[in-house]
Amino acid sequence: MKQSRVFITGVGAVGPCGLDAPSCWEAVRAGQSGIDTIRGFDTTGWPVRIAGEVPGYDPADHFDRRRARRTERFTQYALLAAAEALASAGIEAGPDGLGDRAGVYVGSGIGGTPAIARNAIVLREQGHRRMSPFFIPQTLSNMAGGHIAMAHGARGPNLCIATACASGNNSIGEAARVIRAGDADLMLAGGAEGSLFDLGVAGFMGMKALSKRNDAPQQACRPFDRDRDGFVMAEGAGIVVLESEAHMRRRGGRPLAELLGYGISNDAHHITAPPPRHAGAARAMQLALRAAGLAPEAVDYINAHGTSTPANDVAETEAIHDVFGAHARRLAVSSTKSVTGHTLGAAGGIEAVLCTLALQDGFLPPTINLDNPSEGCDLDYVAHEGRPAALGVVMSNAFGFGGQNAVILLGHPDR
Repeated sequence: MKQSRVFITGVGAVGPCGLDAPSCWEAVRAGQSGIDTIRGFDTTGWPVRIAGEVPGYDPADHFDRRRARRTERFTQYALLAAAEALASAGIEAGPDGLGDRAGVYVGSGIGGTPAIARNAIVLREQGHRRMSPFFIPQTLSNMAGGHIAMAHGARGPNLCIATACASGNNSIGEAARVIRAGDADLMLAGGAEGSLFDLGVAGFMGMKALSKRNDAPQQACRPFDRDRDGFVMAEGAGIVVLESEAHMRRRGGRPLAELLGYGISNDAHHITAPPPRHAGAARAMQLALRAAGLAPEAVDYINAHGTSTPANDVAETEAIHDVFGAHARRLAVSSTKSVTGHTLGAAGGIEAVLCTLALQDGFLPPTINLDNPSEGCDLDYVAHEGRPAALGVVMSNAFGFGGQNAVILLGHPDR
């Protein structure tokens, strides 16, 4: 049976640069950083006091009091992004909802861990009788997808993929496989994360993974730069609507991008560090190209994982050289995390939205703060300012702790 082509027909995003996809894209396009001093909790005396919080977010502006109390921030972000993605696609659920052939694959790295931290304090200080009956449902990472399904009557496949910072890309790639297998016509896919709470930031701080550039937050995330000193935590959600070609044509939908290929691998090397020349990442990129039936020379732009950590940025650059050969010098490569920070399990979803909009606009988003390229970082990273470009095929990389690698290839629908 011939496999269906899969198209992105709608996008939704919430993040440090705005509460919807257009706001996020405009900030990224203009290189306007969403990083600032943490306001959500007291960081007095901490060596890390910066992050990418969602600006002006108040659950009461979007949800009734009951829904806001029963759901964690990652679920709320996912609900907002999913509703925007459906509206962007021009899809409105009927009286019976989206139906049996619509599903949801939304991943998360740490899910409802903030609820665990809060309720551990309640148990210790106030006893078991004060525990919330919603504690367990709040903690479950699959609740973002569950709430989206309930909100829109999506009764098809529903799965939460937790592969750390690769979760969003894995969710999108696996959702496309569901459609190609004929098990669904429409999938909402991406990632969500509400990671900015004291225990979460302290945990990454204990790993020595975070930037300490507290006095210049907007310059803190500097992928591929000589003076990078770690990544900047952020949170949000990115969701895309995926449809089979037949379903999209039948309802008169408009394609924004085509999901051309997906590659997945594991380093089998170390819990956090990449292997030499990031061979696992190279393998995932090669598998995505093979799945799409494309030569490396077909790719115009790579949205790099580009976390601003000493190890990742050089290793990813080496992997790109190994996969693309001489074409690596002609590729544009940038890290939108320089603007958004690292949204962990939401990163792949948000970056898929940004790549889709880059294809639509014919524009390369910049890597900001790249003042002095590091030794070994020798590609065209679209430093400081974005630029127009004719984009036919773009690649988006996502790599996670545990050696997880997930790569997706998107194509312009008119390429």
